[in-house]
Amino acid sequence: MTEPTGLRERKKQRTRAAISDAAIELFLAHGFDQVSVAQVAEAAEVSRRTLFAYFPTKESLVVHRFADHETESARVVRARPDGRTPLEALREHFLDGLDRRDPITGLNDEPGVRALYELIFATPALVARMLEFNQTAEAALTEALTETAGVEVGEARVAAAAIVAVLWTLARENLAAVVAGRPADEVFPEAEAAAQEAFRLLDGGFGSLGGRSGVANATERERHG
Repeated sequence: MTEPTGLRERKKQRTRAAISDAAIELFLAHGFDQVSVAQVAEAAEVSRRTLFAYFPTKESLVVHRFADHETESARVVRARPDGRTPLEALREHFLDGLDRRDPITGLNDEPGVRALYELIFATPALVARMLEFNQTAEAALTEALTETAGVEVGEARVAAAAIVAVLWTLARENLAAVVAGRPADEVFPEAEAAAQEAFRLLDGGFGSLGGRSGVANATERERHG
C-alpha cells in the first residue's frame, strides 16, 4: 500500500529536523571542525547517504535554519502595500523584527539562539556560507526592486547591496552586544536607534526608493505615540 503523501512529507520533515538537531548539538559541544559528517549521521541514526540527501554540505546542517530569510527582503518589497516605498517597507519589517526579538535581527538572548550564532561567527566556513546567503539576498532584492519599484537595474543592484549590507551589519552589532552579556531588552533602544539612523542614510542615498525625506523620523514618532 502506498504511503499517503502527507504522512511521507511529515516523516521527511522529522528526519530532517532530527539530523539537524543532532548536528548542531555535536557542533556546539565539540566545535564545527572537530565533528565529522559520519559522526553526525551516527548520532542521528541515519546513513551518510541519507544525510547528504537532506543536507548536501556540512555547512548546510547549520545554516539551513536561516534559509527562510535568504530572500526575505525581496518578499517584503514585493508584498508591500500600495503607496509604501521599498525602504519604508523594509524599515518597518526590520523594526518589527526587533520588537519581536526575531533571531535574524541579532537581538535575541535565548541561550540556544545565542550559542548558534556564536558557533557560526567562530567558524570561517559557516561565515562564508552566510555571506553566500547575502549574495542570494542581493540578487533577489535587485529583481524585486526593478520589477516593483521601477528602478533601473544598475541602481537596484547598488541599492540591494547596500540594504543587505546594512541589515547584516545591524544584526551583527546587536548580536555582539548580546554575546557580551547584555540582555536583549537593554540593547533594544540602541538597536532601534541604529536601525532608524541606518535607514535614514539609505533614504538619503536612494531617494527614489525611500519616497519622502524625513520618513525615518516620522516612522519613529508613530511607533512611540
